[in-house]
Amino acid sequence: MRVSSVTVRRRLAFALVIGIFLFVLLGSRLGYVQLVQGNWLAGKADDLWSRDIRFEAKRGAILDRNGEVLAYNISAPSVMVFPAQVKNPQETAAQLASALGADQDKIYRSITQREISVWIRPEGQKISNEKAKEIQELGLAGVMIAEDSKRHYPNGEFLSHVLGFAGIDNQGIVGSELIYDEILRGKRGHVSFYADAKGELMPNQHEVYTPPKDGNDLVLTIDAGVQKIIEREVDNAVAQYNPDHVIAIAMDPNTGEILGMTSRPSYDPGNFQDYTPEVYNRNLPVFSIYEPGSTFKIITLAAALDEGKVDLHHDSFYDPGHVTVGGAHLHCWKRGGHGHQTFLEVVENSCNPGFVELGQRLGTEKLFQYIHDFGFGQKTGIDMQGEQAGIIFQPKQRGPVETATTAFGQGVAVTPIQQVAAVSAAINGGYLYQPYIAKEWKDSETGALLDSNSPSMKKQVISNEASQKVREALESVVAQGTGRNAYVEGYRVGGKTGTAQKVAPGGGYLENNYIVSFIGFAPADDPQIVVYVAVDNPKNTVQFGGTVAAPIVGRILDDSLRYMGVEKRENALPKEYRWGDEIQIEVPSIVGMTAQQISQLYSPLQLDVTGTGKYVLRQSPLPGTKVKEGSVVRVYMGDEGDDKQSVDD
Repeated sequence: MRVSSVTVRRRLAFALVIGIFLFVLLGSRLGYVQLVQGNWLAGKADDLWSRDIRFEAKRGAILDRNGEVLAYNISAPSVMVFPAQVKNPQETAAQLASALGADQDKIYRSITQREISVWIRPEGQKISNEKAKEIQELGLAGVMIAEDSKRHYPNGEFLSHVLGFAGIDNQGIVGSELIYDEILRGKRGHVSFYADAKGELMPNQHEVYTPPKDGNDLVLTIDAGVQKIIEREVDNAVAQYNPDHVIAIAMDPNTGEILGMTSRPSYDPGNFQDYTPEVYNRNLPVFSIYEPGSTFKIITLAAALDEGKVDLHHDSFYDPGHVTVGGAHLHCWKRGGHGHQTFLEVVENSCNPGFVELGQRLGTEKLFQYIHDFGFGQKTGIDMQGEQAGIIFQPKQRGPVETATTAFGQGVAVTPIQQVAAVSAAINGGYLYQPYIAKEWKDSETGALLDSNSPSMKKQVISNEASQKVREALESVVAQGTGRNAYVEGYRVGGKTGTAQKVAPGGGYLENNYIVSFIGFAPADDPQIVVYVAVDNPKNTVQFGGTVAAPIVGRILDDSLRYMGVEKRENALPKEYRWGDEIQIEVPSIVGMTAQQISQLYSPLQLDVTGTGKYVLRQSPLPGTKVKEGSVVRVYMGDEGDDKQSVDD
């Protein structure tokens, strides 16, 4: 059958239209792919062929307020393997396993993976330079030593709970290392290159190196000098009393800056894996909650003075040794009571019935309002992990008995850091500051200041006048009351003892198991430092805060004040010595005396004489220094004509 020319032309036209349509469709798709999806597809192709080898950044250092380095990174190479380049996997795995003390089968599985590169974990990570050299000398194909680093804590257990530690992957785990991990960690670097499916480097392609950005340095409020003093005294307390725990905090009461913080048991951050999580996860100064005992009386005292409910010098109180409130019999720590006292003597003697009276004068609502304003029952906001809020009676639970016991520190549970912040407010003019650890951040390369924290005052809790009266009363506690063992010759020291029976797990109280504490500050007329020490269940001693904790705080304050350059004062209250107190003797001047003269000189001090000659040329300690009765004075004898100097050897 013959097709007409018209039909042919129609079919050709239709085919042309279809062809044009398909061409336009194909062209549009090609244009869309090239112009619209081109970059996306090119990126996908790069992802298929490109490979990255990552390098960790150097973690920033942690320093104390004076620039002493407390944590930093040291070289610690790691073993990297390129599986495609390994010629004999079985032999390579055997030699690496022998050198690293690792499982051979495990290493074999790692280096036979279809990966561009693998790390030998954990045995080959952050190894010593000596071990890295040993592996390098094996000359194993596909095995390289990559530059790496690990965290180093040069002082061992020093400040461990504040510092925390970083893990093997350069990530902060606990403490400041965790809280400020983002600042300290920095950004990873990497080497980028192209490889085929077998892991072979593709020809005519260049490697691209992106260097890591090191982390920034963290400067703490901690003063390493004060911290060393605290650590020494806490270690001595552990050796002497074998307690369950010891807690110590030092803070600048005028800013909230933590100058020192420690607790026992402690741990070495560089070997944290050798300790249980209960040790390194619990920073006791912010984590522990317990009944404070008599240190809490400072809050009741401050509230009563601020409300004008008591005149310490003119108001009097009779203590028979007990008081009955709401049917409950509350006893004073002194059997038989203190008898007739002024309220200043109530504070000096830490008389429980006297503080019950102050609580009743304030009233339940007002007392608990002050307790809340001083920060109890809520977190202080310190930049440390694990802080607890403590426990205080809720409004529905507050009756006459609860008000009475709270007034002398029983039935409430607080943290050590809460007590330090609250007492600081009571003696610094009434200003409650938020405690903090991080002072500033600096560029690790240039040292330029990047950012800093500043003191954060929450509120004024009591008036300046009331705060001054609190300082004077607490100075009297140390000079003439239960805190006499914290007395420091030449410095005006204030403070308060605390002895709290520990709550039993099933309710009630444990027998002969106390947390004894002392909180002290100096100088009393211009506080520069507050120190709190709590000793949990000291053994083989009388468990009183004035007996155990007060001397520790006294020694910390003495050495810290001298370290800080705080001058001694002539107007300190004299100490009232009682039976059993340590007597302080002023060293006389014996320079220029003859041996016969000093032998006739009566003194309760011992002499250690060295040198030959007729006259005393030098002595140590210097004249006027206060020392314990029975202490040794070293003297050096010489002949007349030699220079006579009274210098400390």
